[in-house]
Amino acid sequence: MSQNIFAPMAHADLDWIVDNERELHAFPWTRGNFVDALASGYSSWVMRHDGEPAAYAVMLLVLDEAHLLNISVAKTMQRRGLGTICLDYLFKQARLRGATQFFLEVRPSNAPALALYRRHGFVVVGRRKRYYPAAGGEREDAQVMRLELDR
Repeated sequence: MSQNIFAPMAHADLDWIVDNERELHAFPWTRGNFVDALASGYSSWVMRHDGEPAAYAVMLLVLDEAHLLNISVAKTMQRRGLGTICLDYLFKQARLRGATQFFLEVRPSNAPALALYRRHGFVVVGRRKRYYPAAGGEREDAQVMRLELDR
């Protein structure tokens, strides 16, 4: 049986995280973005699957709201349900900190992420125009999604 362990993100994880960001995203977060998230006290996690780093996430908690800022599963670990495991863990952490609602932004072109979020009950509640950088210097809108967290 597989084992998934979550640990707070640490500076020692950043080489692996930044390498994965570059592999996974056309416009990756920088090392500085992750350093800032750690310095700001954001809820930042690394998931190890059978002892190997497999995924990471950064979540901002403000009052009764959780905001997913980054969730990524290493390319070699995708299609194993690890995104669902990560989201479920984040929901639990958010509830423990008093969050009653969970928000995120996602590219409309990111079909796998949209499918994952919809399976978890997220609904589109808005749009941020020209939110994401895109190819050729263009910008892509973001869909704002929300999930009511049950206690």
